[in-house]
Amino acid sequence: MYVARESTKLWRRVCAETTAELQLLFEKWQLLLAGLVFQYIHGLAARGVHYLHRPGPLLQDLGFMALPELGQEKGYLSESLFTFIFISFFLWSFHPFVYHSKRFYTVLLWRRVLAFLVASQFLRIMTFYSTQLPGPNYHCREGSKLATLPPPNNALEVLLINFPRGVLFGCGDLIFSSHMIFTLVFVRTYHKYGSNRLIKLLSWLMAIIQSLLIIASRKHYTVDVVVAWYTVNLVVFFVDKKLPEMPDRTNGLSLLPVNTKDKDGRMKEELHKLEKDGRMMDEFHKLLNGNTVDATDWRQRVQINGKHGEDTNHTVSDATPTGT
Repeated sequence: MYVARESTKLWRRVCAETTAELQLLFEKWQLLLAGLVFQYIHGLAARGVHYLHRPGPLLQDLGFMALPELGQEKGYLSESLFTFIFISFFLWSFHPFVYHSKRFYTVLLWRRVLAFLVASQFLRIMTFYSTQLPGPNYHCREGSKLATLPPPNNALEVLLINFPRGVLFGCGDLIFSSHMIFTLVFVRTYHKYGSNRLIKLLSWLMAIIQSLLIIASRKHYTVDVVVAWYTVNLVVFFVDKKLPEMPDRTNGLSLLPVNTKDKDGRMKEELHKLEKDGRMMDEFHKLLNGNTVDATDWRQRVQINGKHGEDTNHTVSDATPTGT
């Protein structure tokens, strides 16, 4: 019975949250769609620069000197950590559908996340197209067949971007790291809207570990990671200032009034509540005065003479029989 009762409550909560989120989605879908489309454009740009990449000797890098090389057999470590960060953030962004503690709306949260990603990725595209560096990854070095792509046979070959192989084995899109863009945007977003302090500290620690693993696996130069750290943080800081702040849901409101009807309904409820409180105060004043005089008339008389003691004595003397 307990499980059935809690399951019913959970289902009602999910339905109510879904209704609110769908209302927001119908109003904000344009920006969400634009952000998703730009993810494809970013992948297309990374695919295009691979045709321009020319392998060469590795550049002198301080991170390569300080961190031992993991090797191809351990290159999955950085990808595994990134996948864990991505999935964890994605699932956390939908927790308002289940838990009582709701600080944000999922649709509005992803609008901000996509805005941060688009701004950072736009700067990244301009950067790696400006100068193509010889890739440090194993499949981008001299002698590898994947270091330079042959000219495409048709436009469709470029537009399909060979996902996901084209993403995992890309070359030339170095400055700055795309993995660090996603990682830092997710960590900063949770730092602002998350509630668990321990997880916030762990998320920043994972971002640092992710940076070291990317360098140790030779997927990026150290400059790619360093530039990502200060560029993404600055982008998030300035873009966040321009975006309207999301409504705080800690006040207990379960649904967001996203249209005029909802707002009018809430205003009517508040007015009704104020009128009810006003009638209760009137009755309270009547009880204090021991009579049934209209509360408005009582307030007027108090304001006119301003002598509470004299009015009380006068009322008592009138009510007392003479000759006692």
